[in-house]
Amino acid sequence: MAKLVPIPSDSLIPERDINKAPILECINLGITFGGLKAVEDFNLTIGRTEIAGLIGPNGAGKTTVFNLLTKVYQPTKGTILLDGMDTHGMDTIKVNRAGIARTFQNIRLFQDLSVVDNVKTAMDNQMHYNMWEGIFRLPRYWREERTAHERALELLSLFHMEELAKVRAGSLPYGAQRRLEIVRALATNPSLLLLDEPAAGMNPSETAELMENIRKIRDTFQIAVMLIEHDMNLVMNICEGICVLNFGRVIAKGSPEDIQANPAVIEAYLGKKKEA
Repeated sequence: MAKLVPIPSDSLIPERDINKAPILECINLGITFGGLKAVEDFNLTIGRTEIAGLIGPNGAGKTTVFNLLTKVYQPTKGTILLDGMDTHGMDTIKVNRAGIARTFQNIRLFQDLSVVDNVKTAMDNQMHYNMWEGIFRLPRYWREERTAHERALELLSLFHMEELAKVRAGSLPYGAQRRLEIVRALATNPSLLLLDEPAAGMNPSETAELMENIRKIRDTFQIAVMLIEHDMNLVMNICEGICVLNFGRVIAKGSPEDIQANPAVIEAYLGKKKEA
């Protein structure tokens, strides 16, 4: 696991990313719902190939942060820089095309489509045929479709799922559906992959496999991965930098060792120790 080193913005990123521009910078990010500050002054920098964790008690604002990054919600204040580009004014489609892909707490596959067709749905903006070529099935349409199919099989093979290509997605076991959702997100060619509770509902062997898959994603595609997760064994064993939220505010940032020893984090999870 890479050592974290400081950068001029007083943030920490993995040492191997020190000479590369951060992939994500959140500056004083916040959102208010009817007077309630759901997220306030959220500051975070993620290195270009970092595996980062966003943790905190239930209701801390973690999924709200993901929704801000992907523009499900528009921030009330603050700035999001993706690879140095301000995402202000972007919608969910534009921010996905700019490089952010995500999975969700609840699996959102096209249950009645095949495994390979689920992956190909994410490649729509990579297709280079026009409407008429698609309607009349002209040669360029078939070339693009063949390229997409081959690319989808290549992605599935990374997770040893190519033999399931023609299987209906809804008939897959739970763990395989989770993997398929990650493959589909990767099909958009992201520079930052957001995983919202990827280990939810998994048994220990599936969780161990997930850890290896996340490392494989980072190493194969040289992208950053940020995950929300309640499985602390997974978080502490795979994340290089961890950010802890409580009541919408950052209470700690640092390495797994720093976070495990932080009194504010311990109090947020376990409550304040009563005085004798």
